[in-house]
Amino acid sequence: MHEPMPRGFQLGLAAFYLICAALNFGFGHYYGSRNPRLKNIWAIIGFVFVLHTLIYLFTGAAAPDKGPMIPGPIVETTNTILNHIRGPIIYFVGSCVGFGAVLYWRRTLTDPIVAIPLLDVGMLLFGWGMTNADFRAIITKEDNVPIVMLIFAVGFFTWLGLRRAVLNDELTAAGKPVLEKDDEKVLVWPDLVYTELICMVIATAVLVVWSVALKAPLEQPATSAKAPNPSKAPWYFLGLQEMLVYFDPWMAGVVLPTMIIVGLIAIPYMDFNQKGNGYFTFKERVFSITSFMFGFLVLWVVLIVLGTFLRGPNWNFFAPFEYWDAHKVVPLNNVNLSELFWLGIVGDPTKLNTGGPWGDRLLRELPGIILVALYLIALPPILAKTVFRRFYIKMGFARYFLLVTLIQFMAALPIKMVLRWTINLKYIIYLPEVFFNI
Repeated sequence: MHEPMPRGFQLGLAAFYLICAALNFGFGHYYGSRNPRLKNIWAIIGFVFVLHTLIYLFTGAAAPDKGPMIPGPIVETTNTILNHIRGPIIYFVGSCVGFGAVLYWRRTLTDPIVAIPLLDVGMLLFGWGMTNADFRAIITKEDNVPIVMLIFAVGFFTWLGLRRAVLNDELTAAGKPVLEKDDEKVLVWPDLVYTELICMVIATAVLVVWSVALKAPLEQPATSAKAPNPSKAPWYFLGLQEMLVYFDPWMAGVVLPTMIIVGLIAIPYMDFNQKGNGYFTFKERVFSITSFMFGFLVLWVVLIVLGTFLRGPNWNFFAPFEYWDAHKVVPLNNVNLSELFWLGIVGDPTKLNTGGPWGDRLLRELPGIILVALYLIALPPILAKTVFRRFYIKMGFARYFLLVTLIQFMAALPIKMVLRWTINLKYIIYLPEVFFNI
């Protein structure tokens, strides 16, 4: 959808680009003292943002109907790729690959010389994307603004933590003290209390400005005659709502959240690594940091972003620049594992009888029962003898099996997502007679 950009929005976009330009000039001034070439590079990048600022200042003031927008072919190509080449697959698999790449090349990617240009590219793409009316309508929705802030905040603090971890690992390897080693005593009064007071005043001022600038996202009074489409949970529960696409409510809404809470409680009792306490590190806690970051970033934040910006009417997947059409139809032919086995492999449809004695029903679901049993029961001992042998020796029987069980439940979500996207698998075990579907 191509619509002229409002004058106020173009002026706001000009202010956004001006802030980006100021940041780059500041980076150039700071790092230019170390390397003059970097100062010139950041000056060029800063002038690119200044050029964008001048363009939107001019069009917003003199010709608001002629503001430059992201070209139509780019919009159509993006929508076509994401819609016709399995958009959720690209999004989730790309997130997993990006997560692995950041950890593997953390030393390079967290270097400010590399991280800041990547941020510049992201800011430019975000600014260009905001010129599209469909993308802008989603991003500027009042209750979506915190999610945009969440993306930048999570990205910044993830970079900060990894950067300090990289520096500390280098200092440790050189036999030097870590960055957080500070023997200076800090008093609660006045140091901590003054800091908290200043933060409280700033937070209050921000909330006041926010409440005045953005109207509350209130809708019409609730009525059973007209349900909102899409009907979404609060943003902090959108990860759970996305899980409901792949699991029954008892699993996605009860079992998996319970395992998350149990896992967070059990972490201090399972952790046998005494290193990394009080300072950032990665090499000394590779497994724990990787597993925790994967669970938080990929299986929580990524799903929140998916549910907020890419799930539209009828919970269909929509590309970033696609109009949210409530009449969009996505053909689905989900099948159960019992159907794939007895029809596709064995070729005996008589085993799929949903009635009859319980013996026939259990025989129908026998392939799924065997797979789930192998995954939950047989896999932990195998891992204890192979990949996780060191963990089993140091942790003991009870702590090891608790750790592996938590990891298995965490891995169940991406496994089920991949199975749904690749072979349209709905249930591994399907026993509606007792409401037991996995």
